[in-house]
Amino acid sequence: MKILVIAPSWIGDLVMSQCLYKELKKLYLNAEIHVMAPKWCLDVLKRMPEVSKSILMPIGHGALDIKTRYTIGKKLRDEQYDQAYILPNSFKSALIPFFAKIPVRTGWLGEQRYFILTDIKKNKKDFPRLIERYTVLSHPDNEIRTSADIKDIPYPSLQTRPLNSDECMQKFKIHTKSDVMGICPGAEYGLTKKWPPEYYAETAVKFLKKNSQREVWIFGSTKDAETAECIKQNIPDELADKVLILAGKTTIEEAIDLLAGCSIVICNDSGLMHISAAVGTRLVAIFGSTSTLYTPPTTTEDKALMIESTEECHPCFKKTCRFGSLSCLKKLTPDIVRQKINAKWNDVL
Repeated sequence: MKILVIAPSWIGDLVMSQCLYKELKKLYLNAEIHVMAPKWCLDVLKRMPEVSKSILMPIGHGALDIKTRYTIGKKLRDEQYDQAYILPNSFKSALIPFFAKIPVRTGWLGEQRYFILTDIKKNKKDFPRLIERYTVLSHPDNEIRTSADIKDIPYPSLQTRPLNSDECMQKFKIHTKSDVMGICPGAEYGLTKKWPPEYYAETAVKFLKKNSQREVWIFGSTKDAETAECIKQNIPDELADKVLILAGKTTIEEAIDLLAGCSIVICNDSGLMHISAAVGTRLVAIFGSTSTLYTPPTTTEDKALMIESTEECHPCFKKTCRFGSLSCLKKLTPDIVRQKINAKWNDVL
């Protein structure tokens, strides 16, 4: 069984898509799974043993570019895939498998894809969580009709490497024996997912003051470097040397390993939240405009604490707060978060 998967463009969604690859490996032991994804996702695929080959998606997010899609699809005909799974809901995402003449092309109904998909799932509302929607694609409709029929979803589990190499220690000046809190203050989606930097700083101070052997590592992309600096500026001078800014300084693979080395991670609903869950790190996830019912961290209950807004407008799933207040995030104060953390784990704050 040779399979092509058109992966989602967001890192968090890509991590969750590993549920599908694991399910396919259960159903087809010798399945050869190839995944096509954007450049920024390829390093994550390297940590998924179920994926035999990753293929670069050279077309920018949102671009139609039918000519290039046809060229790619025609070239992929030589692979002789048996089936394709198209995870994004867009019309354009299904074009490459169509042009590749893959006989079975499976995906959810969306954007008038009737004529380019051969196996269309239509009851999306019966599967509230994204991991359910990915997993069920591997099964016929008569096997799994609703989320209640799914007996077991194989959670993502990214492979990691130990941090005790001299190269890693020298590059990031880390102390591998420290008790580390990871902070992931970014979210590609926008401000409505971002807990305020000063709230992260206050929580970090509580963590650092409890034990002199502790450190805080701040993760993210180059876009998050300014937020990371803002957090550090709100840390008292006597503790500032315990705060290491890694935002914009690591590769995705390095971030995966470093997050696995943290004792706990505090994060927004973001790609790094899903990576933290997939490497088995305890995490505290803040949900402002989004919902824990759709994209919760995929890990065991003892490893995750989800803190969700109770505002009447929640969840809105909007990139911009229509009231201009961001109350869903601001009302989740550091004191509220601290109390919830202490109620679950007594060794953090």
